[in-house]
Amino acid sequence: MAELVPFAVPAKSDKTLLVWELSSGPTAEALHNSLFTEFSRFGLLYSVRVFPNAAVARPGFYAIIKFYSAKDAHRAQKGCDRKQLFQKSPVKVRLGTRHRAVQHQALALNSFQCQELANYYFGFNGWSKRIVELQELSDLKERENEDIVAPLQKQSLKFFCALEVLLPSYECRSTGVGVAEEPVHQLEEGPLSFLMKRKTAQKLAIQKALADAFQKLLIVVLESGKIAVAYKPGEEIVDVRNEEELHDLIQVNCVSWKQSCQGEEEYLSDFSLEEDEFRLPKLD
Repeated sequence: MAELVPFAVPAKSDKTLLVWELSSGPTAEALHNSLFTEFSRFGLLYSVRVFPNAAVARPGFYAIIKFYSAKDAHRAQKGCDRKQLFQKSPVKVRLGTRHRAVQHQALALNSFQCQELANYYFGFNGWSKRIVELQELSDLKERENEDIVAPLQKQSLKFFCALEVLLPSYECRSTGVGVAEEPVHQLEEGPLSFLMKRKTAQKLAIQKALADAFQKLLIVVLESGKIAVAYKPGEEIVDVRNEEELHDLIQVNCVSWKQSCQGEEEYLSDFSLEEDEFRLPKLD
């Protein structure tokens, strides 16, 4: 059966793994790097998050790993469960089994993650982008000619971008649009700062348009391993990644456990914790 891989944040539990009985010797960052290296052998990872065991359990860590592909997550569970991997004692790995009754709207990937996913499935030379239009929507010059100057905090640099993502091997193209805005205080900033903000606004508009174009594509992984592409212009994915875009699109899989404790409860809800063998280790 073919698997569909959208350009969206993985949400289904069958793409999520829980890894526990991790040694307390290494640091959380070292464990993160070891887990990323070990599990990325099975497919592209969306995130690796490492957490310390609860206070009632013996010292150590557990991790939650998300794949873009359910097939890759299943192979990783089979290949790593009860194996020593990078430590002397074996780890336990369980695939998410709980299916939520309420289906939430998919969350969009940022442009960096879209490119990473495209490079993995199509190859670095398997796709390209073409800017159709990059237009400034700013009204700074108009305001300069007005008798009453608008409040400085309302002035901004705004750019609109339209671009195409091209997939020659699949005879497919997808168009995306994006608008970005940067606040400007002309009386407080010099020419260099103004130019940098202008460049930033252009870059963000291009990134948003690129992400929008990718979100209309659907990767189809066939049983044979070959890749096909479906174009779904009506597919709506919510973009809530503005903060990440403004921080230069930081990879989610580089977030340390200290930065990712929020949402832990949501991840653990993907698993059936009632089974004795699945419970986190307790003190003897």
